[in-house]
Amino acid sequence: MAVTMQLLKFVVRDSLALLVLVSMFASFGGFARAADDARLPNVVVFLVDDLGYMDIGANNPDCFYETPNIDALSNTAMRFTDGYAANPVCSPTRYSLMTGKYPSRVDATNFFSGKRSGTFEPAPLNDNMPLEEVTVAEALKTKGYATFFAGKWHLGESEEYYPQNQGFDVNVGGHSKGGPYTGKKYFAPFKNPQMAVESPDGDHLPDRLARDTARFIDAHKTGPFFAYLSFYSVHTPLIGRPDLIAKYKAKAAQINGQEFGDEEQVFGDQPRKVRILQKHAVYAAMVEAMDEAVGKVLAQLEASGVADNTIVIFTSDNGGLSTSEGSPTSNLPLRGGKGWVYEGGIREPWIVRYPGVTQPGSVCNQPICSIDLFPTVAAAAGVEYQHAVDGVDLMPALRGDSLDRQSLYWHYPHYSNQGGIPAGAIREGDFKLIERYEDGRVQLYDLKSDKGERNDLASEEPDRVDQMRRRLHAWYKSVDAKFLQQKKNGPKPWAP
Repeated sequence: MAVTMQLLKFVVRDSLALLVLVSMFASFGGFARAADDARLPNVVVFLVDDLGYMDIGANNPDCFYETPNIDALSNTAMRFTDGYAANPVCSPTRYSLMTGKYPSRVDATNFFSGKRSGTFEPAPLNDNMPLEEVTVAEALKTKGYATFFAGKWHLGESEEYYPQNQGFDVNVGGHSKGGPYTGKKYFAPFKNPQMAVESPDGDHLPDRLARDTARFIDAHKTGPFFAYLSFYSVHTPLIGRPDLIAKYKAKAAQINGQEFGDEEQVFGDQPRKVRILQKHAVYAAMVEAMDEAVGKVLAQLEASGVADNTIVIFTSDNGGLSTSEGSPTSNLPLRGGKGWVYEGGIREPWIVRYPGVTQPGSVCNQPICSIDLFPTVAAAAGVEYQHAVDGVDLMPALRGDSLDRQSLYWHYPHYSNQGGIPAGAIREGDFKLIERYEDGRVQLYDLKSDKGERNDLASEEPDRVDQMRRRLHAWYKSVDAKFLQQKKNGPKPWAP
């Protein structure tokens, strides 16, 4: 199987013309598939950029932003209360979603390419997803899936590393940039180098990506297909549709209260604030437009008659942006946000609808992570892979049973743009240990009673701290984790 996947990667990389023909035949039913492939589930993944756990109504009944389509999806699916990203910033989590592995294994531990210094130099950073990695798209292609990618990629600096060379038949808009920084950004002309057809002036990016995704679904409704819609929304620049901005300005005018509070100071001389009240009209407009785009794709599944045989997964790549770059959202009661290993930076919306498996409106509180997407989707499609992954198949949890996993881990040896702490973390059961890389200090929290991480129990539970820290350090070794480095003539950083 490993040899087959590597051969497939060669074909995908070097035979674009063949892929076009394959896609055309698949669209018209001419692509030969094994008899049992007709029963394989289709898969649609929605990945939203920078969306916080508290940014959707399904997780937050008092949410300022309106997300009726995502909330309706949750009512037909299983919602996870303790779902995580593998990293508090984007590229590492995107790597984990594609491969099922912790990003520390290939030193993809910060956004590509973020190399900010603080008291120490950051750890070495690999800013390309290695081509030898087997992606979820490549795995599904061994079972005859047509594969589609739209939106933000941010997993490589040149076309060699783009989606079309990592298992996707079609790539609409995925390239090296971490945001919509070309053209008029969120409005056409986009001037995106990976959009073969430009939109008419004024077209809105999330809607454009949703339309292309919907067209792919309808063209491949005989299945099986894999559609990965990776929104540029709701990442900066903060730009929204004028009609929605006006709506939320009026809504915000009815809300009183303190918008910002004091945040922990860990970098630089400027005092840092954290948003504690959701009231940002432009951000709200961006969230609602993204929700409308999700609704358009879900409606297409119904219109194409494939909703009952399609797994739908909705999540984000890191926590909401609460402490920098405009600080547009609040993650409270979760602490911190994007760039922090506190819950506000790594706990994400996770919704999974697997017809015939998940119970509509069900809720699961078992910890899951972005490393679990690859093994879960591969298992659903009957893909047998021989290489090791870190994630687990979520099928037991989706059926209402328990997962067989002791711990989840995080490793962020960088100074984030949002002021976050270079740190690692481990979660076991309800307990989470955070280890700071500048000085080795630890914090221990009981997330069951203190999901806001305000009551540090480290001094009260030294035995638990010692046990969890030993396992965290063993994990560092198992993934060959790298740490902060000494500056010239500077102090030596702590090391585990």
